[in-house]
Amino acid sequence: MVSFQFPPMAGTSGVQRALRFAQQLPALGWSPSILTADPRVHAQTGEDLVGEIPPALPVRRAFALDAARHLSIGGRYPGFLARPDRWHSWLLGAVPAGLQLIRQTRPDAIWSTYPIPTAHLIGYWLSRLSGLPWVADFRDPMAHDGYPADPVLWRSFAAVERKVFSRATRLTFTTPGAARLYAARFPAAAERLRVIENGYSEEAFQQAERALGAGPAAPAGGPRVLLHSGVIYPDWRSPARLFEALAAAKADGRVDATRLRLRLRATAHDGFVGELAARHGITDLVEIAPTLPYADALAEMLQADGLLLLQSRDCNDQIPAKAYEYLRARRPVLTLADPAGDTAQLMRRAGLPHAAALEDGPGVAAAFDRFLGDLLHGRAAAPSPRVVAQASREARTSELARVLDEACAPHMPTAEARP
Repeated sequence: MVSFQFPPMAGTSGVQRALRFAQQLPALGWSPSILTADPRVHAQTGEDLVGEIPPALPVRRAFALDAARHLSIGGRYPGFLARPDRWHSWLLGAVPAGLQLIRQTRPDAIWSTYPIPTAHLIGYWLSRLSGLPWVADFRDPMAHDGYPADPVLWRSFAAVERKVFSRATRLTFTTPGAARLYAARFPAAAERLRVIENGYSEEAFQQAERALGAGPAAPAGGPRVLLHSGVIYPDWRSPARLFEALAAAKADGRVDATRLRLRLRATAHDGFVGELAARHGITDLVEIAPTLPYADALAEMLQADGLLLLQSRDCNDQIPAKAYEYLRARRPVLTLADPAGDTAQLMRRAGLPHAAALEDGPGVAAAFDRFLGDLLHGRAAAPSPRVVAQASREARTSELARVLDEACAPHMPTAEARP
């Protein structure tokens, strides 16, 4: 399993995908090993998930540098050192380390996961040099309209895609929209594409629930808390239209700091969010909060009165990983995402009615007003239990095991025949 995002990397929910697959695959007949990068390349690290790495899991941390931090002079570095990404040097350390790991563990398959394109280059070379079948996990689209904005980088991404599609035995995506996009782009590979959505860790939520049960009871009263947990991208998850709706509700006397608090946790763009709140005169309603350890972030979701999901129409083929954690938290959700996109469709399937396109000012205001009324009167809908159960990481790992069995079918016995 080739994954750049692995503990002790922190500050992103993307770490969860590889970690939970690695934890749960052994129960399905697969014994994984991990090839990841030296922790020095991560801008943010933390120990809260390190203890969840299975003790028997082989983890090889290969040499890698971050071009922006380790190879720059005066804050500048040659562009070729950061194509297709700033961690391209990982390829130099990971291919020899991966071949050694292959000799030691004798795997039946290779799995690599985006969003670092270099991970797929590593998967490509390990598959080519070893002859092993390879499952390339794209998660979200790589090169698509307007992303990356730099045309040279876009061409670099597209070149990686062509390499992957030329060799990978199976290709997986986290949303139906992403799979459709690539089926149209590479029609000859359409039958090799599979969808394995993100999900939540039931075990992690149960730990958070136990911690909440063992702690002091939350104080009664106070404002209702509407929580957004995670990064707010100024281009793709801007709360600008929501802030306009909040300002209008405040001006009309429908909301004040004693009734509602919008908590934005771990935005990674605190300056942008704070300036936007000040411009709309709602700093008394908006709380900008720092990053929490993962278990504490889940506990906060469980305690929030409502949860906020932001996604622009530019990301219609993507679903934020936190959406699945929101479902498991079983709290009402205000979804600001294009109704035609995969994010909004997931929330509709879950029976969560409060939604509008992120960019639609009047629509956001109307959805917010309806959501606020239902929230304050205790009638806001919770997610469908059936959809919540389908979104567990355990269910997703079963899907991955089936894809691995498919990829290895010409090379090994089926899952039923394996001891």
